[in-house]
Amino acid sequence: MDEKTVSTLERIQQAALDEFSEKGFLGASLRQIVKNAGVTTGAFYGYFSSKEALFASIVEPHAAALMGRFMEAQTSFAELPEEQQPDHMGVESSDCVHWMVDYICRHREPVKLLLSRSEGTSYEHFVHNMVEVEVEYTLKYMDVLRRLGRDIPELDEQMCHIIASGMFNGIFEVVIHDMPKDRALRYTDQLRDFYTAGWLKLMGP
Repeated sequence: MDEKTVSTLERIQQAALDEFSEKGFLGASLRQIVKNAGVTTGAFYGYFSSKEALFASIVEPHAAALMGRFMEAQTSFAELPEEQQPDHMGVESSDCVHWMVDYICRHREPVKLLLSRSEGTSYEHFVHNMVEVEVEYTLKYMDVLRRLGRDIPELDEQMCHIIASGMFNGIFEVVIHDMPKDRALRYTDQLRDFYTAGWLKLMGP
């Protein structure tokens, strides 16, 4: 791409970021984005087929990075030999949360679009999808503990979903409230300690 093309694309995306941040995807005006970018509607459609395609161009790299790192943590833990999993419990997830907080703090504005301005797009269920994965792997880990001879009570899947949803929404509050990185890390560590204690209580002695 030549310099002029990159500049035009960047102007469109910056204007879109501002408009989406203020009004959300549903409330954002494509006409206003085009006007603020200083380009024609025809020029816009040379880059993007729709408002959603424009939104995706901003948030997709960050959605892929966050979900990719999250899935890596889940699968690396699940692939450990079963007898080793209890000793590793929390290690991968702690590293993953720290990575996500660092990533969020380096990409605050587009991640904020992903988490709180995406209603009406395919990204509006991003946190819900992450929670679903967390529940799936939590239930698998509980089965591992039972096979290892632990007396683990039955926990309803919906209850697990409520707990995981509360935890993830709490973690992502660092985006909504624009917390400094050091405070965000401290808060998420405390939040994880809180939920870990709760899980240990529910799973029995």
